[in-house]
Amino acid sequence: MIHKKSKIYVAGHKGMVGTAICKKLSFEGYSNLIYKSSSSLDLTNQTAVYQFIKKEKPQIIINAAAKVGGILANMNFPYEFLMKNMQIQNNLINAAFLNGIDKFIFLGSSCIYPKFASQPIKEEYLLTDSLESTNQWYAIAKISGVKLCESLRKQYKKDYISLMPTNLYGYNDNFDLESSHVLPALIRKFHDAKLNERENVELWGSGKPKREFLFVDDLADAILFCIENKLDESLYNVGVGKDISIIELAKLIQKIVGYKGTISWDLSKPDGTPKKLLDTSKMNKLGWSHSTKLENGIKLTYDWFLNNINNYKKNKL
Repeated sequence: MIHKKSKIYVAGHKGMVGTAICKKLSFEGYSNLIYKSSSSLDLTNQTAVYQFIKKEKPQIIINAAAKVGGILANMNFPYEFLMKNMQIQNNLINAAFLNGIDKFIFLGSSCIYPKFASQPIKEEYLLTDSLESTNQWYAIAKISGVKLCESLRKQYKKDYISLMPTNLYGYNDNFDLESSHVLPALIRKFHDAKLNERENVELWGSGKPKREFLFVDDLADAILFCIENKLDESLYNVGVGKDISIIELAKLIQKIVGYKGTISWDLSKPDGTPKKLLDTSKMNKLGWSHSTKLENGIKLTYDWFLNNINNYKKNKL
């Protein structure tokens, strides 16, 4: 039985998602959250993870720890994105199973689905076609985590759930231009261009692909929903049910940032998957839905960026 004093271990508590989860759970009265920094617990170390879970015996484990990055990072470090993510999730899931942990929430990504999947993407489309090549390494790692949770649920009746969020953004996002995702990268680029009075901002690709964006606090709310309810299936999409083209997103961020210059597009750079919209009807029918509109979420994210700008002085354009 889950209650407000249940011990909950949040792996990756310092990241964007982990921070949002801890904030949400604390706000809702969950008073027994535990976490370990990467300097004191290496999640790629199988023995260390097993011993930690054995000692602490949390009732719930939430895996928000992962090696993440945008197209450039995925293309430059395929081995690290595949190996490190498999090590982290394998160690956590196996340690949870071997130590009899009641509930496990695994967080993946919408990139697990085929590049040209029918839209909106349903959970059952997993493994029905080929992946987007630019982030296949990360996707394959996450697919293996999904299948581990599914196999434990099927074979041992464990309450292990995989949530596949769409593109996330929000407080504590990564604004480093070498490794960030598209939305925080656009905020950073337009802000730097405004600050340095540049006449033009050049962006990757054609701008035609469409993407769906979920504010990170809404994902934290979905995780709370999964903690407080027993879900019947192993895999659920988490999104907003609406997408936007990168061109439209760029214009929206340009307006919010207040950049007055022009935008050009570098057609020599890859676009990635042309369209990626999740079907979230399974979660919606259970009673969960997002609450943050995109424009409001971007404003909140930009305000956070401005208040923490000293952390992002490198990689000036």
